[in-house]
Amino acid sequence: MGSPGDSTPETNYQKPPAIRLVKYTRNSAISFRTYQAIVLIVTFLAYASYHAARKTASIVKSALDPGASRAGLTLPSWPRDHFLAENKQVSTALRNGWAPFNGTDGAAMLGDLDLAFLSVYSLGMYFAGHLGDRLDLRIFLTVGMLGTGLFTSLFGFGYWFNIHNFYYFLMVQMIAGLFQSTGWPSVVAVVGNWFGKKKRGLIMGIWNAHTSVGNISGSLIASALLKYGWGWSFAAPGLLIASVGLVVFLLLPVNPESVGAKSEEDELQSPKKGSEGITEPLLGSGTEVVKDKAVGFIEAWKIPGVAPFALCLFFSKLVAYTFLYWLPFYISRTAINGKYLSDETAGNLSTMFDVGGVIGGILAGHISDRLDARAITAASFMYCAIPALFFYRSYGHVSLYVNVILMFIAGMFVNGPYALITTAVSADLGTHSSLNGNSRALATVTAIIDGTGSVGAAIGPLLTGYISAKSWSAVFTMLMAAALVAGLLLTRLVVDEVKSKIETSKSQGIPPSRAPAIAVEV
Repeated sequence: MGSPGDSTPETNYQKPPAIRLVKYTRNSAISFRTYQAIVLIVTFLAYASYHAARKTASIVKSALDPGASRAGLTLPSWPRDHFLAENKQVSTALRNGWAPFNGTDGAAMLGDLDLAFLSVYSLGMYFAGHLGDRLDLRIFLTVGMLGTGLFTSLFGFGYWFNIHNFYYFLMVQMIAGLFQSTGWPSVVAVVGNWFGKKKRGLIMGIWNAHTSVGNISGSLIASALLKYGWGWSFAAPGLLIASVGLVVFLLLPVNPESVGAKSEEDELQSPKKGSEGITEPLLGSGTEVVKDKAVGFIEAWKIPGVAPFALCLFFSKLVAYTFLYWLPFYISRTAINGKYLSDETAGNLSTMFDVGGVIGGILAGHISDRLDARAITAASFMYCAIPALFFYRSYGHVSLYVNVILMFIAGMFVNGPYALITTAVSADLGTHSSLNGNSRALATVTAIIDGTGSVGAAIGPLLTGYISAKSWSAVFTMLMAAALVAGLLLTRLVVDEVKSKIETSKSQGIPPSRAPAIAVEV
């Protein structure tokens, strides 16, 4: 038999090679806090690289389809003409676009690519969650990252091999979406295994900045390399995620049991039930935990709160991913203070939406921790996103500074609830009290919630590809309506949380006069 902690029979999780090496050379135990830090850093880098690879497509859109006839605009002279004059191959690609995307239906074809990617991604997410609770998450995540790197790069190879067949790009995007679906259920399950409910919203809100950091990194890398040929904008992020995948294989501990770690924190020592009825698993304790079999797909849907949050995320991700895939394109085709920006500048400017998303995710997590009310926080942010979107569309053209400020605010309210639901809420529901301490539902629940959201993420960019050809105002109307529906879907949970707060206040002897506003809202 191997040494304790080398593996667990129930899950067959193996100790990572780098952890084995460190423990062998040091001949001493690694602290639980150190393991937590490793988990946060490695999973942060892992999912940031997923989003960096995913973001590339939105930056390259304008190079593949540089025409603006569908928006009734005429692009000005390019600010990098001096470079284009020195490189005829790149000049032709950037000025004339890339067949078949530079035709009259180019925007619609690009929308079809987004739909193909996100449809396979959302379907793959359900299977990824099912497999994630049954396989070694470290190996599963590594394979997903290497596959994502390969097929992201293959899209870029179309530039060097002069490929103009739409179905080549379609198939590559679909397979890339399948590999991308391995990421989110895996990283959330691993983080959920190492952190209890206490301050989970804040910790995961900060950790969830990987989404925006990945988007920003992807935008900057793709924009910087675009002038050398759009193929490099895919190849570089592909190489990046493959490299980080190797780090995951060498270093990522899936759960405390896999490395023989023991927690000194009370919140991981015993089940703890909060106002939402969520019980933490017995992770890292000195006693043996009874491991039930992985929770089934239908059973996971029946966990209280999973369906409402999953449907809410459907509309929330519809809004978020429309910005992810189309914001640079929109900026480059909207006159700001009477001037049009180059594709590279538009790509760099679009990162402010993601910067706002970082702040929004942290705020949403912190507020939900303080209030102990995930639904109230998520719904409030979605309602605030409606005027934020309206003002960005109506006044974003006034000046560059106004555009940046309004884009930042929109990003904060759009990505705040999206980040909260896909992190803390998913982890909470994946360890719900109805599971009786079984922690092997984390990946499945996460996949159900994010997979349902990804269906909306597929529909949003697709509709935008068609609607934007006629009117960007109609696109923003669609986004505001989606934000409204997302908030309304949480109404029952919001009412339950408000009632719970009122009952708690009464039981603690707080005078009724201190909670009249809440009582009236109910």
